[in-house]
Amino acid sequence: MDRSAEFRRWKAQCLSKADLSRKGSVDEDVVELVQLLNGREQFFTTSSCAGRIVLLDGGINGSEVQKQNCCWLLVTHKPCVKDDVIVALKKANGDAILKFEPLVLHVQCRQLQDAQILHSVAIDSGFRNSGITLGKRGKTMLAVRSTHGLEVPLSHKGKLMVTEEYIDFLLKIANQKMEENKKRIERFYSCLQHALEKETISTTSHPKGKTKEKNNSSYTRKKKRNSEKACGKCITEENDKELETDDRDDPGVSVTIFPEGY
Repeated sequence: MDRSAEFRRWKAQCLSKADLSRKGSVDEDVVELVQLLNGREQFFTTSSCAGRIVLLDGGINGSEVQKQNCCWLLVTHKPCVKDDVIVALKKANGDAILKFEPLVLHVQCRQLQDAQILHSVAIDSGFRNSGITLGKRGKTMLAVRSTHGLEVPLSHKGKLMVTEEYIDFLLKIANQKMEENKKRIERFYSCLQHALEKETISTTSHPKGKTKEKNNSSYTRKKKRNSEKACGKCITEENDKELETDDRDDPGVSVTIFPEGY
């Protein structure tokens, strides 16, 4: 079986499976993005979360909270209010932690050059912790991630350790991050549309072999110089300053390729 046929088989199998997530459906804020990716022959999504505010009640043994061993007291993909958190905290028996988790999107790509295009768009849209994984069976996966998360402990052994005023303060920060996350998703969608249109034109205008060789050989060397061109006019000077401010501790990776099992 050739690689393209095998990729089509993987895609058909993945998209035919039932959604096993807690929610059971794709989050509203990423529906269009997921549909855009799955509508292209070179991509399909394997998992996604648009971003959420979560209140977890972990065990009392150890400080690290593992999702599989904890109770979900509150989960929302929308801005959160203090009263909802206070009510949920009354159910906590262990160490409750408030978290904001930004977009996480996993996309399997037909080949490396497809992942490189998607990675470039993700980085330029603010998802600067994104990376490519190359599997042993030839699977090329792209994980779209960013660095503007939030994780704060609120209680210990069921006892609230902070004031309601502080919870209100935390929620304002979390909601601001949620709003920024939504803007980045919208930017990602717009930039991806533009990049795919350019790729379609480029593929039509150039022989397939030459296009592939050009993409693979020049990607790392030219990415920084051409990052704004790759996204057309999607990244404005104002947007770029916002990203630099919010991700000031980020190393600014131009491309990240992780081995399988990293």
